[in-house]
Amino acid sequence: MTPSLADDIAEVLISEAAIEARVRELAAEISRDYAENSLHLVGVLRGATIFLADLVRRLTIPVTFDFIAISSYGADTRSTGIVRLVKDLDESVESRHVLIVEDVVDTGLTLNYLLEVLRQRKAASVEVCALLDKPARRRVSAAAKYVGFTVPDAFVVGYGLDYAQRYRNLPYIGALRPEVYGG
Repeated sequence: MTPSLADDIAEVLISEAAIEARVRELAAEISRDYAENSLHLVGVLRGATIFLADLVRRLTIPVTFDFIAISSYGADTRSTGIVRLVKDLDESVESRHVLIVEDVVDTGLTLNYLLEVLRQRKAASVEVCALLDKPARRRVSAAAKYVGFTVPDAFVVGYGLDYAQRYRNLPYIGALRPEVYGG
């Protein structure tokens, strides 16, 4: 019998129902805050894709979106500290109100790099919506205006987050068992 992905989860940290409810709340807050402006979402590949899809369907304001890919992990489970652009945006952000949609803010290195890049490109404003905040791992100051959940310093997977490209399809956020990733 093939083992289930769920067998590798030490603990479910955030249920599917809790995620759905929080995404609705975030969408309502963002829709209120940007009621007078067009909003351009920038999804950070690949981890934020499911979050972005659910969020954008619940927004009640006109939005456009694009994707960017940034890496500071490579194939490892810990940040290398070196941030690199893997896939750039397809559209200009100049004079647009931009909301970065991120899966998790942990060290802050990737987020700070991305904020700097978008500000240099003369966006009208740049804010961040992160599904998860992991402050215990912060190496540089980084804050999201909109945060779904604060999580402990565990290796989290599910709802778009992965380990070795697996577990993204789990409908909840779980802590991966350390023996799975060698932690």
